[in-house]
Amino acid sequence: MLVSLVLLSIGALAAVLAPRLVSRADWLEREPIVALWVWQCVVVAVLLSFALSMTFSAAAAWQLVRGQVFAPAPTAVVDAYALGTDEPWAAGLAVALACGGLWTLAMLTREITGARTRRKRRRAELLVRAPLMPGEATAGDRLVVLEGARPGAWWLPGAAPQLVVTTAALRRLKGRQLDAVLAHEHGHARFRHDWLLHCSAALANGFPQIPVFAAFRDEMHRLVELAADDVASKRFGRLTIALALVELNEDRGVFGPCPTPDAQLPQRVHRLLSATPRLTAGRRLRLTAAAAFVPVVPLLVAFVPAILALG
Repeated sequence: MLVSLVLLSIGALAAVLAPRLVSRADWLEREPIVALWVWQCVVVAVLLSFALSMTFSAAAAWQLVRGQVFAPAPTAVVDAYALGTDEPWAAGLAVALACGGLWTLAMLTREITGARTRRKRRRAELLVRAPLMPGEATAGDRLVVLEGARPGAWWLPGAAPQLVVTTAALRRLKGRQLDAVLAHEHGHARFRHDWLLHCSAALANGFPQIPVFAAFRDEMHRLVELAADDVASKRFGRLTIALALVELNEDRGVFGPCPTPDAQLPQRVHRLLSATPRLTAGRRLRLTAAAAFVPVVPLLVAFVPAILALG
């Protein structure tokens, strides 16, 4: 089954080479939304290559699977894939890839379950610190002002999303800075960045040795913040959101010489203040279209024998 091996090779090469190729691009910070799309397309292409390789390997190894996969196909198409030949490696490859798929689902389930548990715990803690008034009902897009000495603002995703702002943040943020911070957090919720973070974490935790998944997780944490910054800056300006980030985080030591867990914040502020021009609309469109074509490659490889047989 040459097609199965080719698909496996494409997936393996993309998993190893894609992080290096994408990281060399000089436009990632200028267009974080496009960069998010590119990374998603690359990961989908890798997963699709492995899934198709598993399918064709299983079809070559077992008649039952072959009958289900090629049930509506004419005989010429089945013959084009050479499924009748006895390949001793087909069953082992199919089982190995199937185990990888099950492990991916298990990691994703664990990540989502853990996120829900953490979210419920945080909501319970929030309800203790900011209880509902008599007769008040929890509603979506509810803004909660929390008494706190440290400035902060964050979004709690879920069926009833909540935006939390501390009183210290209200005292620090001036003018439209608070509106910019709210727009930043709404940007996270609008584009469902929490799902991107969950999926990338599940893949990286499940397969830590695969470079593309580790890079996908790291880049998602960085790019979602840059994308939310751009959402806020479009409405309130780069300077406003940059000053708001400084006001919220200057007491945490992130702008000092020693590295901290929030070391990306100075880079985000510098990016906003430098005001690097965006790419042209035409180039953004070309990059988006090129990225969308990446997952199509394994599909073309999978269907080339069928197309040639029918042609």
